[in-house]
Amino acid sequence: MHAHLTRRQWLGATAAASLPWLTPVAELLAQQPGAKRQPARSLILLWLAGGPSQLETFDPHPGTKIGGPTRAISTRARGVQIAAGLPRTAEVMDQVALVRSVRSQEGDHERGTYMVKTGYRPNPTVNHPSIGAICCYALPEAVPGLGRTEIPRHVSILPGQWPGRGGDLGNQYDAFVTYDPLRPVPDVTPRVGESRFRRRLAGLEHLNRRFARRRPVQSARTLDQTLLDRAVRMMSSEQLAAFDVTQEPLAVRERYGNTPFGRGCLAARRLIEVGVRCVEVTLPGWDTHADNFTGHAELLQVLDPALSALIEDLKQRDLLQHTVIMCCGEFGRTPRINPLEGRDHWPHGFSVALAGGRIRGGVVVGQTDPEGSKNTVDPQPVANVHATVLAALGIDYTREYESHSGRPIKLCEGEPIRSLLL
Repeated sequence: MHAHLTRRQWLGATAAASLPWLTPVAELLAQQPGAKRQPARSLILLWLAGGPSQLETFDPHPGTKIGGPTRAISTRARGVQIAAGLPRTAEVMDQVALVRSVRSQEGDHERGTYMVKTGYRPNPTVNHPSIGAICCYALPEAVPGLGRTEIPRHVSILPGQWPGRGGDLGNQYDAFVTYDPLRPVPDVTPRVGESRFRRRLAGLEHLNRRFARRRPVQSARTLDQTLLDRAVRMMSSEQLAAFDVTQEPLAVRERYGNTPFGRGCLAARRLIEVGVRCVEVTLPGWDTHADNFTGHAELLQVLDPALSALIEDLKQRDLLQHTVIMCCGEFGRTPRINPLEGRDHWPHGFSVALAGGRIRGGVVVGQTDPEGSKNTVDPQPVANVHATVLAALGIDYTREYESHSGRPIKLCEGEPIRSLLL
């Protein structure tokens, strides 16, 4: 459906064509009801490693036999309640969409992580790329308005056992791994002086040329040289400063929380500002087979300020429309409370929170059973979440690549959840 402009809007748009400091026509059209937003350009994955309980985060059921002591609070999104441990997140829920009926076929940590990060079940014949690797593969290296990114376009902060991987797309799409942003970025500072460093590079180039003369595979040599060139360029790039959160005002750092995860989320915002395509930030500890309620209460004190500040900060900087946020773990936790006051693994209906880009905020997809059965309303396979995120980034989720065994593999086998896309 085409947007209809009033006479006043048409005159303003016409003036904008000759007066570049006025609102461009494209932006004016984008403001009209029913107009599509432009695709986002970056993804921030907040990875809650261990499997967070949907009942203690984004899908509480207080007053039921499965609800436990967790209370629910109202949010800025009409009719949407979340766990009481997320009061600041409640204030930005009009920007967040919840998929409460996500279903996975994997209840093991490693296999569940693989599935939620790639959209596929583990398969010994295929090494599927993670969603962050897909972003770097499918999106251009240069970001409009920002130019070429000299640091890695796929970054994992505080990674667990399975940071984002390139899989069959190639290890050039693996995530660059770094840790608490208070620490220096690893492996980017030469351990010798400039002149000696240059002599070492020259010696390495000489050895590579001799090796290459005996190896006819040009593509491998080209890839190795490209990776080396990128590594050297990164070591002297001013964009490395994006990792340094101490350059932010103290008030900004405090809003995210004085924790490694909070600093990781702040670094994620700084990294996408210089053109990084995907940043994954990990908050571990959600595997609460015992003492679930105390464990989640402590973790929510870390998640709540970081997630809410990230959304607020991106919005204030006019970056939320260019960034998709995906917050989840490898599965949920059982409705049944075990004898240790814990909850066990539950892939049969858990929550994923999405925000930014073309994601429609303030809405909920699906319902879980307040009685605790495996039945869900509007069940959504993990692949549908992936397709939704890729669509929000303007990526053709049906696009195929060739696996190492020569098989054509789709980036995603799901379908976007259309009600979530603007």
